[in-house]
This record gives sequence, C-alpha cells and structure tokens, in this order.
Amino acid sequence: MSDKNIKKTKTKNDVAWEALFEKYSILEKINEIGYFEIESNSINEFRESRLMAKFDHSGTLPKIFKEHKLSILPISRKKYIIGRFDTYLKVDYDPSLEPTPVDFPSSIESIDYCNLFSESAALSCAFNIDIIDDLINSDGEIFKQTVYGRMSTGKFNFFIKDRVDNKQYQIEVDNSQCEIDAGFESENYFVLVEAKLYDVDNFLIRQLYYPYQLWFNKIRRKQVIPVLMTYSNSSNIFSFFIYKFENLLDYNSIKLVEQKNYVIAPEIITHDDVSEIFKSITIAPEPKNIPFPQANTFARIIDLLTILLNKELTKEEITANYQFDQRQTDYYTNAARYLGFVEKSEDRNTKEINFKLTDETTDYLKKRHKIKILYFIRKILQYEVFYKTFESTLSNGEIPDKNELIKIILSCNSNLSNTTADRRSSTVRRWIEWILSMISDE
Repeated sequence: MSDKNIKKTKTKNDVAWEALFEKYSILEKINEIGYFEIESNSINEFRESRLMAKFDHSGTLPKIFKEHKLSILPISRKKYIIGRFDTYLKVDYDPSLEPTPVDFPSSIESIDYCNLFSESAALSCAFNIDIIDDLINSDGEIFKQTVYGRMSTGKFNFFIKDRVDNKQYQIEVDNSQCEIDAGFESENYFVLVEAKLYDVDNFLIRQLYYPYQLWFNKIRRKQVIPVLMTYSNSSNIFSFFIYKFENLLDYNSIKLVEQKNYVIAPEIITHDDVSEIFKSITIAPEPKNIPFPQANTFARIIDLLTILLNKELTKEEITANYQFDQRQTDYYTNAARYLGFVEKSEDRNTKEINFKLTDETTDYLKKRHKIKILYFIRKILQYEVFYKTFESTLSNGEIPDKNELIKIILSCNSNLSNTTADRRSSTVRRWIEWILSMISDE
C-alpha cells in the first residue's frame, strides 16, 4: 500500500497523535516509567485537545493507542495521562432478560416517546414514567432529578491497573472536568446515570468513576449508585446496568450488581404483519456504485440513523463519536446507503465525506416503533438477495445454510466473486435473523 493510501486510512486523530508520540518520545517514556503526562497546550499544537482525548469506547481510540494497548485520562483541566491503563468495561446484555412493560401517562404531552433521539430526552422520559423510582429497590422512595451537566471533580487520588502486567499505578486528579448526564436523589440514595443513545460493547469507566468520586465525598450519608443507561431506537428498550465500586480508591473495582430492562407500551409485530409486507414487495434494482452490505448487526444501522437524525455528520465525526473504527464506519454507512436510508456527499472545500438521512427515513424514524420497524423490514426485503433468502426461510422453516446463501447471492448479483459472496453471506443471514427476532411468538 502506498504512503498516500495509508494516510487515507488514518483519521485526523491518528495523524496528530503519531506526530505527538514522535515529538515527545511518548512510547519511550511509557516503557521507562509506565505512563506519560501531557499538557493540553502540547496536544493543541497538532489538533484541539477536546477532539483528541475523548474516547467513550475502546474502538474509537487512535491506532497508535490500540497498537500499544494505551488509553488516556484527564487529570486536571489542562493535563492528561497516557499509559497501558485498563480504562474500559465490557458490557454484556442479558439476552434472556425480559423487559418490564411501562405505560406512558396520557397526561404527558410534551414528551413523544416515539422520538427519543438524544440522551437527555431518553433520560427525561425514563424519569417521568417512574422507571428511576422502580430502578432501585428503595421501599417506595421517590427520586427527584437534582444534578446534570459539567462540573469540577475536586481533588482525589486513585489506583488503576496496567492492562499488560496488572501493575497498579496511583493517579492524582486535580479539579479535572467531569460531566453527569443525570443525578437522581431520594431520602437514602443518589443515583448517577451515564446515558448512551445506542447499545454499547464497552464504555469508559471514567464517565462513572470521576462523578462517583466527586459525589461520594459530598453526600456521605447516602448511598451513591453508578448506573449506565442505554436506549436503542432499534428495540425501544431502556437497559440499565447498576454498578458498585467495591473500593472507592480502585478504578477497576467496578462490579455489575444488576441489569434491568424496560419498554414503553410494547407493540407486537406479528407474522401476518411481515407476511403482508412480503406479499406486497416489488423487487428493486441493486444500487449502483454502492457495495453489497457487509454490516452484520442491523441494530447498529438503526443506531447510526439515530445519531444522524439531528445533523449531518462527516465520516470522521461518526468514527470519533460512535463505537466504530474507521473500517466499520465505511461498512455501516455503505449499508445504510444501500438500503436508501442515507445519502453521501463530499464537501467541495474540505473534501470531507458527509452523510445525511434521506427525507423518507427522517420521516419514518419519528413514527411509532411498529411502523418504523416494518419500514426497515420492507427496505431490506425489496432487494432480491434478501427477498429470496426470506422466501426460502418461510418455505423451509429455517434460514438457508451458508452454501445455499452463497448460491442465492451469486444468482442475484453476478458482479460478486465467490470469495466476496462467502464473506457477505453472514450479513444476509444476520439481517434475516434480525427480521425474525422482531416478530412476536404470541
């Protein structure tokens, strides 16, 4: 691969961090003492530190960090520390956990629970339909929302584990900035919530730990409970992960206590609903100049549409703010374009690639869950590969095996090689599985 092509595969953060690592011999210093402290002004020489040091998920870390198992934490308003720190926590969703159905109060008109397209909207909805009161088994205590937004952490020390050799490092924080999505207080509890508008593979523990340190020292007579909330527009499910820190001074002592799921006014999608769509499908031609999809998790396509609802984003912004690496951004934006959800353009001045929702998709995203999901199903089945695969699934009672899937793909798309069809077969299978998972057995 040429130097020019290699550079194209790097984000602006990748390029800037590589330059910083070279200028300040960062790897050498880390190998020598285990960490490296860097001023925000030094980072700003190459790119704004606010864009260079916030990585909510491990997948969004710059390449040089991933290659050397590094991560970065703020330790003041003007300084960061880099090391092989174990900063992220894996999130495992319990597939057997049935969501608790919640009625939406008819008296509330200012919240549209079909249109929760920001963390604050999802949190406000959860609070106002009493999910927060139910979340903690508090003998009927009533919670009030009391804090949110950016604030100073104050001063504290903590220990964190090295990812490679499990060595403990002590870190001093001096009035760094932290952000709390919401804090809810009752007579005996203070619940700190970090919210995400999509299902996550992992998250940065700091987003709960720094606020936990701050409020543990401020509210000594109440139990402070750190909680991760995710809300996905693909399922309409609020998932709450209730944690505890077993040792206040140990960043890695976080443990999951319980997961709870909730769903508002669940709507059932029946076999008949999907059958009606299938019968009415008119096969559409394969899109030109858009690769056949290679994006296995359909729910992530819906999450991508969610973050594009409020504004057009560049490829780099999607990569930086969602849990995709650059290659996954390509896969999922291409899949969204293939299905007609997203349009791609290039800025004439900056040459940056931009993505925005089509008007039709914007309209359907704001509809009720059932209408929205049936729209997605129709958009998948309008293409021959997925139509024939679904047809075979209905006839035989199971999704075709891999060899049969490859045959279907090649029969519908003669431009693909056997090797490509082999790789794409997993996406075809997973999208059909997603459709089947949307159908209620009731």
